[in-house]
Amino acid sequence: MNDLTAVKPASDVQDIADIMPHSIEAEQQLLGAILTNNDVFDRVSSIIGPQHFYDPVHAEIFEIAARRISQNNLASPVTLKPFLEDHAGLAELGGPTYLVRLAGAAISAFAARDYAQMIYNLAIRRELIGLGQNISSKAAKVDVDSEPREQIVEAEQHLYKLAEQGQAESGFQSFLKAVTDAVNVANAAYQRDGGLAGVSTGLVDMDKKLGGLHRSDLLILAGRPSMGKTSLATNIAFNIAKTYKKGALPDGSEGAVDGGVVGFYSLEMSAEQLAARILSEAAEVPSEQIRRGDMTEAEFRRFVEAAKALEACPLYIDDTPALPISQLAARARRLKRTHGLDVLIVDYLQLVRPATAKDSRVNEVSEITQGLKAIAKELDIPVIALSQLSRQVENREDKRPQLSDLRESGSIEQDADVVMFVFREEYYKEREKPGDHDLDAMAKWQEEMEHLHGKAEVIIGKQRHGPIGTIELSFEGQFTRFGNLVKPWQQGSGGNDF
Repeated sequence: MNDLTAVKPASDVQDIADIMPHSIEAEQQLLGAILTNNDVFDRVSSIIGPQHFYDPVHAEIFEIAARRISQNNLASPVTLKPFLEDHAGLAELGGPTYLVRLAGAAISAFAARDYAQMIYNLAIRRELIGLGQNISSKAAKVDVDSEPREQIVEAEQHLYKLAEQGQAESGFQSFLKAVTDAVNVANAAYQRDGGLAGVSTGLVDMDKKLGGLHRSDLLILAGRPSMGKTSLATNIAFNIAKTYKKGALPDGSEGAVDGGVVGFYSLEMSAEQLAARILSEAAEVPSEQIRRGDMTEAEFRRFVEAAKALEACPLYIDDTPALPISQLAARARRLKRTHGLDVLIVDYLQLVRPATAKDSRVNEVSEITQGLKAIAKELDIPVIALSQLSRQVENREDKRPQLSDLRESGSIEQDADVVMFVFREEYYKEREKPGDHDLDAMAKWQEEMEHLHGKAEVIIGKQRHGPIGTIELSFEGQFTRFGNLVKPWQQGSGGNDF
């Protein structure tokens, strides 16, 4: 071992050792094992990456070896030499002959995983030390703009990233890794029935248009009051939670193979009211009857049975009012860490508070939407945020909403990956009922109402990775339930999925 470390002056090595925990010897032994037996790489690749090596030259050697092995090419001192011949760092260690010395001092392949785990653990310790120093220096600096509460949330965020990914900052990644991730997503969609890349909403036509709910996406679901925004959100949450199945994912980790764990921020309604809505849908008992306790024995039995069936559903509700965006993010991280989290729903965006008061409402909403998008990317989950629409919709002849109707439109429209509008023409037509004396108008109105009854539209106004357009759904008002609308040509082949 001494000949390998002799290149660096002993005093320098000692100085570095005093600063950060590391083991140059463990890195050398592991690299030597990989260069003499490429099968070792498969055993350790799930534990460590180039970023976990303390010596940047070792990180470079590992990365080049990993690329060659993943392309089914040999990684040995001879094949790696052309890639590292002009490497300044390697020249300090003795040039390409250093690779031969690494291979010559290789350990047994059986010990490789232990060394890999040791290197990983030391890398995490270095990250923790760096994070601790950062927290300490920020806390020591008394600044008006840096509140202790914000510092706690920020520290928790960095610790979460460290726990989940093993590194506080991911930084730049190679295009090769990005392409590999994209291929894996496409392969998952290809293998899955129905060709969905994301989590299924349980609504067939919506899944076809969106391809499911994609990870790291921010989806805005907007509409005027009484259009059914919350109902649609609870329907989607219930559909995802009730189909949840846990299993082994393609990358070897455990997670949701179907459905998912849902987090629901209900800033407007209480958890009990939201649960009553979901029970109304599941038990097919009108929600107003549940509120009044006005149920027949059969309905009450259905209600209790539905409640028992839903007990095991991984649906978590937080009904704390006026949550700041920083707290919302912290609680979502905690939920993912403790119970898992596959989809997050926020009802609704305008009720979330910014972390700090801004000079204008537009800036506040901008901070909230950017915060929600950051949560989606950080936790690698789809985030559905409900949003109110401005009153200008009511002044138009055609009441169908459009992007310009979003309140504080700029930031919401800009930050969202998907913007959807819930629209029920039946609601507006109902308010146009003519007087009983005008028989012709009444007959026409009744015909139009018949045509519109039980139908709803979800208009996709923006979608970053797919088409815009309209999705037709069924709507049962008494159960606050959206479903798959049976088209005329499907009448003979089965009914509504619900």
